Amino acid sequence: MGSEMRPKPSIIPPWADLLWGAALTALWMVGALKLYAASWPMIIFATLLYGFICAAILTRWPRDKDFGWANRATLFRSSLIIALVAAAPFLPATPSSDHTLWIYAIGALTALILDGVDGKLARVTHSASAFGARFDMEMDALLILGLCIAVVMSGKAGTWVLALGLMRYLFVAAASVLDWLNRPLPQSFRRKTICVWQIVTLMVAILPPVPPMFASLTLATALLLLAWSFLTDVYWLYERRFHHETV
Repeated sequence: MGSEMRPKPSIIPPWADLLWGAALTALWMVGALKLYAASWPMIIFATLLYGFICAAILTRWPRDKDFGWANRATLFRSSLIIALVAAAPFLPATPSSDHTLWIYAIGALTALILDGVDGKLARVTHSASAFGARFDMEMDALLILGLCIAVVMSGKAGTWVLALGLMRYLFVAAASVLDWLNRPLPQSFRRKTICVWQIVTLMVAILPPVPPMFASLTLATALLLLAWSFLTDVYWLYERRFHHETV
């Protein structure tokens, strides 16, 4: 049988995946609305976040190419992360809110566990892409920012914790001005380890039994490690800036 006789693989357009992603996000938000008393602000926040994801996918992913199961796994995780980030500013810091903090921490742990699913699927299906890697990385950054806000709202640490979540976005902002910061970085076990350490320390800090002093100490350690990691990467890029400009 010639290749022209073989059936073409079915392609699901990105907008179809975004529709079930929106439905799943709405489902997560229903659960969040039952726990926190800030319905409209939370809904608006979640809608804006999902809107940004939709815009990024529709403008950067080819319409004639299947979205892929790895990206679908990331989209599934992103729906949960959006609900966590949208709910974070409305976490009450009172003893009666213990159950909501436990539920929030369980949700964050689920999002962390799901982080390895998309990479596994990309390898199994041979569908790894630069878009998928960036999509996954941005969801990690968004989860970290949401956890930082949750820690502040729970009263476990001061607003300085937000530096953990904002450092990535400050780097992106700087890269929009300094072109040499856009050079691809090599794979780094150090970078991945510190990212996981950030998320773990933030999740532990949210847990009701954890005292503020212990939470602040571990989070300060995570902030120092993150600053060192970013400085290491920036220095690596700075040393190669002239090569980048001449390529």
